Amino acid sequence: MTAQDYVPFRDRAAVAGIGRTAFSRDSGRSALALATEAARAAISDAGLRPDQIDGLVRCDMDQTTGAAMAGALALPDVQFSADVGVGGGAPCAMIGVAAAAVLSGQARHVLVWRALNGRSEGRLGAAIAPRVVAGGQASYDDFFTPYGLLTAPQSFALLAQRHRTLYGTTDEQFGAVAILCRDNANRTPHAQMNGKPLDMAGYLASRMISTPLRLFDCCLETDGAAAVVVTTTDRARDLAQTPALIRATAQAPAVGSGGGMMFPSITWTDPLALAAGPVAHRLWSRAGLGPQDIDVAQVYDCFTITILLQLEAYGLCAPGESGPFVQSGAVSADGRVPINTDGGNMSGGYIHGLNHLVEAVRQMRGTADVQKSGAETCLVTSGPVGMSSALVLRRDA
Repeated sequence: MTAQDYVPFRDRAAVAGIGRTAFSRDSGRSALALATEAARAAISDAGLRPDQIDGLVRCDMDQTTGAAMAGALALPDVQFSADVGVGGGAPCAMIGVAAAAVLSGQARHVLVWRALNGRSEGRLGAAIAPRVVAGGQASYDDFFTPYGLLTAPQSFALLAQRHRTLYGTTDEQFGAVAILCRDNANRTPHAQMNGKPLDMAGYLASRMISTPLRLFDCCLETDGAAAVVVTTTDRARDLAQTPALIRATAQAPAVGSGGGMMFPSITWTDPLALAAGPVAHRLWSRAGLGPQDIDVAQVYDCFTITILLQLEAYGLCAPGESGPFVQSGAVSADGRVPINTDGGNMSGGYIHGLNHLVEAVRQMRGTADVQKSGAETCLVTSGPVGMSSALVLRRDA
């Protein structure tokens, strides 16, 4: 099967509605309540009623099940449901599954959501203890925990140190990533870090979490939810909003990767050769576009290093040049390809990256708070390690 087999997919499905809750450190509500609020907002934004939703796609780490959502929204006729994982690598793949469902006739309007109390309950940044998962099988991550590799910051710090060793990446270049996200958040009213400016002195003064990553190299812990509605482009054009066309989606594992979510990446022949590379190759081929055609991007940013690695993997700059590239202003709000225009996961809110999809649609509609003038294409990426995904959205003509 070649990329040409996917050409009929181009622009035939679209995001018709978007919704989100407030992003906070303590919602005081259940994940189901948050998911329901975001879902209702997305359905209303599309100009639909809940009873017109007949498909559901969730992240396999979401506490809210499809059955719970169907009940909370009083959906009378769910014909399609799917779980997609894992974690931060899932959001763009979730959109791909939803698009496949509507294009294959299995559903007409598919709701995609992610909800979590990532600060007040689950603490996604907490240590991962050895555990037994469904079916009684342990995770490959468990081989690393006895040696003190317990958290995501530790794992990505090793990748950051590798990048620094190979390319001379500096503290100030990591800081430039954090600051551009914070600058965008301070121009976005709903961003969790709105009203909290950050400069280089403040970045460098923040405490070290895992060398060389400081506090402000790390994404937020957020309570909140985001949701989108996917349907065919023809249907979307008859609804309330200008649709954001799904040009292409892609999903792939890293070459030679083993099991586990993130820790095993340090044992790969090239630890920096993450899944984003194979995803990028597949995505550009399917989309019939390249990095030179992208006007704005929402790049998965659990840590500053993930932005640097993905700028290189998706061809927005050459390998090893992402640090100077960010410092040059190329991806700032007024640069050639602005990224994470609502603050992203680092300063906007961490909804496992589905919030990036909401912001991407706002860019394609021309309604973002930090809007790229005349933007016609938007790259969105998901967690870049073991199994990743990405997509390209296009403004409707």
